[in-house]
Amino acid sequence: MKTGKILLVGFGPGSQEHMTYRAREAIAEADAVIGYTTYIKLVEELLAGKEVIRKGMTEEIDRCIEAYDQALLGKTVALISSGDIGVYGMAGPTYEVLLQAGWTPDSDITVEVIPGATALNACAALVGAPLTHDFCSISLSDLLTPWPTIAKRLEAAAHGDFVVALYNPKSGRRTGQIVEAQRILLLHRSPETPVAIVKSGYRRRQAIQMTTLAQMADCDIGMLCTVLIGNSSTFVREGLMITPRGYANKYDSLTGDAKSGEQAGRSLSMGLTGWHACVRKYLRETPASSPRDAGKHFAAPLGEILAAIAAGQIDDEAGDLTARWFAADQVDAVLNAAKAWGRLRTVVRSEAGAVTELLIDAKDFSQRSGWLNLTNEHCHLHVDKQQIASGWFLSQGERQQGVYFVDGHGALVFSMLLVKTAETFDDAALNAFRNASEQFGQLYTAIETVETEEVNSDE
Repeated sequence: MKTGKILLVGFGPGSQEHMTYRAREAIAEADAVIGYTTYIKLVEELLAGKEVIRKGMTEEIDRCIEAYDQALLGKTVALISSGDIGVYGMAGPTYEVLLQAGWTPDSDITVEVIPGATALNACAALVGAPLTHDFCSISLSDLLTPWPTIAKRLEAAAHGDFVVALYNPKSGRRTGQIVEAQRILLLHRSPETPVAIVKSGYRRRQAIQMTTLAQMADCDIGMLCTVLIGNSSTFVREGLMITPRGYANKYDSLTGDAKSGEQAGRSLSMGLTGWHACVRKYLRETPASSPRDAGKHFAAPLGEILAAIAAGQIDDEAGDLTARWFAADQVDAVLNAAKAWGRLRTVVRSEAGAVTELLIDAKDFSQRSGWLNLTNEHCHLHVDKQQIASGWFLSQGERQQGVYFVDGHGALVFSMLLVKTAETFDDAALNAFRNASEQFGQLYTAIETVETEEVNSDE
C-alpha cells in the first residue's frame, strides 16, 4: 500500500524567481495541492494535472484536516503557503491536527517542512538592510492572540530596542491595533525612527512607503502590508533603510583600525566582560550620581549596578561606593542585626514613580506569614518577603550607609538607610552596621570569561 506524504511548502513572497528549488520540486511531486485561494493563484502555472483543493481565508484548520485525509488515502499532498510556512503559516496547525489524531513521526505518513523566504525577509530586501542587527516579528492580529499579550510583546520589543516587523498590521475591521502599537513604540523610540511599509512585496501590485514612526499610523496600511520599524540606530540614506551592525562601535571607520580600548575579534569594552567596569568608571567620574542614577544611565536594574560596584578592585573602584552581597537566606539575620542600627529611613519606590519614605526604629519590625511588617503609630508598610531574592550592603563615605533588598530581576523591593544626627552618623549605629556588613555580606566577583578566538566573530 502506498504511504501518504504531507509536504508543507513555503514558496516565498510569490515571485517565481524567489521560490526555492525544493519548493518547486515538492509541488511537482504532489498528487494534490491544498491552499488558500490567493496562494493557489500565485503558483497556478505549476499545478497542471494536479488535484487542486482551494480553501478560504478562515478555513486554516480545514486545510490541515484535508491534507491529513488525503495523505491517509496514500497521496502525496502539498499544503502550500506564501512566505515561510513555519512563520505565521500552516506548519504549526498541521502538526497540532496530526498529533491530536495520534500521528507520530514514526507513522506511515511522512511530513516535511519546506522553508521559504518569509515576508519579513522579502520586504527588508526591497528597502535596503533594516534587519542587519537584532530584530523580532509581532503579529497585530488579535483574532487568536489576546491583545494584552500583543501589547506586552510590543512593550518588550520597544524597550529592548529591537527592529520590529509587524505582520497583519491592519484590516477592514481591525483599525485600532496599528495606532495602539504606534503609541507603545513611541514610549521608547524617537518619533523620527524610520519605518518602511511594504505592500505585496515581489508581487504584481507591490508598493513601498517610507515614513517615520510618528507618521506610520496615517499611512495606507492593510493586511497585505508588512511594517518594518527601525531601532535607535536605523537610518535612511539615498532611499535605503539601514540598521548598522555595530562596526562603528569598534572601528574608527569601516576599513580602519580598532578604536582605543577595543580589539578585533574580542568583546567590546561595553561587552559582557567589560560593562561593569564602565559602570564603575561612570560613578567615579560623576561622584554626585547615585546607584539609581547609574541604573537609569545604563538602563539596568539596581541589582546589576550594585553588582558592578561590588566587583571593583584596587584602582578600579566606583568612587567612594562599596557594596557587599548577601543571599535570601540571610535576610532574617540582616533584619535582626538592624535592631542595633538605631533610627532608619525606609524607602519604597513604585514603578510609576511614587516614592514612600518612612522613619522607623528596629522595634517597628515584625514578621508574620512570610510578610515583613514595618508599623508604628504613624504608618503601616507590609513587604512580601518572598519577593526578596537577595540584598546589598551599600556604603558611600559620609553620604550613605544602608541595605537594599532586591527581587530576582534586580529591581528594588525596599531599602533601609541609616539616619544622620547633626549631619553625622551615630558611631554605635555605624559600627553595628559595618559589623553586620562584614558578618553577612559576601565579596562579589565579576564573571570571568576566557577570551578565545572566535570564528566569524564580527560577522
